[in-house]
Amino acid sequence: MNGFWFSDEQAAIREGVLRLCARFDADYWRRTDETGEFPEAFVAAMAQAGWLGAAMPVELGGSGLGVTEAAIAMQAVAESGAGFSGASALHLNIFGPMPLVKFGTAEQKQKLIPRLISGEDKMCFGVTEPDAGLDTTSLTTQATRTNDGYVIRGRKMWTTMAQRATKMLIVARTTPRAQVKKATDGISLFYVDFDREKIAATPIPKMGRKAVESNAVFIDDLAVPADALVGEEGRGFHYLLEGLNPERILIGAEAVGLGRAALKKAAGYAKERIVFGRPIGQNQGVAHPLARCWAELEAANLMAFKAAALYDAGRECGAEANAAKYLGGEAGFRACEAAVMAHGGMGYAKEYDVERYFREAMIPRLAPVSREMIFNFIAERVLGLPKSY
Repeated sequence: MNGFWFSDEQAAIREGVLRLCARFDADYWRRTDETGEFPEAFVAAMAQAGWLGAAMPVELGGSGLGVTEAAIAMQAVAESGAGFSGASALHLNIFGPMPLVKFGTAEQKQKLIPRLISGEDKMCFGVTEPDAGLDTTSLTTQATRTNDGYVIRGRKMWTTMAQRATKMLIVARTTPRAQVKKATDGISLFYVDFDREKIAATPIPKMGRKAVESNAVFIDDLAVPADALVGEEGRGFHYLLEGLNPERILIGAEAVGLGRAALKKAAGYAKERIVFGRPIGQNQGVAHPLARCWAELEAANLMAFKAAALYDAGRECGAEANAAKYLGGEAGFRACEAAVMAHGGMGYAKEYDVERYFREAMIPRLAPVSREMIFNFIAERVLGLPKSY
């Protein structure tokens, strides 16, 4: 990104993704939302075009691009009208393997990453637990050493893609919390086969993004080999931190894309809908909220790509990545709300799609971290205020 605009190569990425996404129209996404059918054809097309490996190293079959380019691609997916149904179907394969890429052995990377890039393997991420939530150091899932590996048992919540995953990246305690000096120690990261004889996944009914399910996962004595361990035993929490900033950046960029999709729908409707002999978009009561949303989306977008540029340059970007997630989530939500209101009663009708966008707009406000925890981070790390929890 050159200052405040994309380079020719980055613009070509955006146009290429939008061109591919145009093959999957509003009817396609409306159908997946209504039936809960996973968008297999869309994911296959994106994998065939090589987009799943956008941020993966070239030597592993990826494109070797940065988080900036990944954010451009994922934002274009959401903006195309696919929203978070489309973005979430790809999201984990794009950024999820980063801990494996950074901390896995050469053998692990060569064996495992190309299968994710091709779409041959699909992964899920087991982090959140019912009784721990964002307090990851309080997780209770255990990995007990055996002669030839580990046995994992425990529970995970909100595990996306567990119904169709072949692999799971999972964090578990290898040393009880009471036996470590720091709560962040003693947690290990594993990349395991999703053995459905030992792992049960139950979908959680939810308000939106029905096509990409979230699950309660129960792991019962899952035996894994020693080479399922990623990096050093007990360092898993620190490895997780490496993936937090890219995820927040992508979520923020995707939320802006969703807001833009809603704004485009609303502006189009406001120009065509005639009431009292004039288009409703001629009324400032309709036009001004949409104009305000455009400004908010563009401001959030600048923060997202500033954070991405910092990350790709190897510079500290925690505050910017968190702010990008917060600002994108809020601006995207307000744009989706304004789009529903601009449509009036028809905004509540599925045929205009904005009600789906509105439901999906809650996702980046809630996940992967709450607004309040973002405020805590910025208050402590940027403003130097004392820790509140």
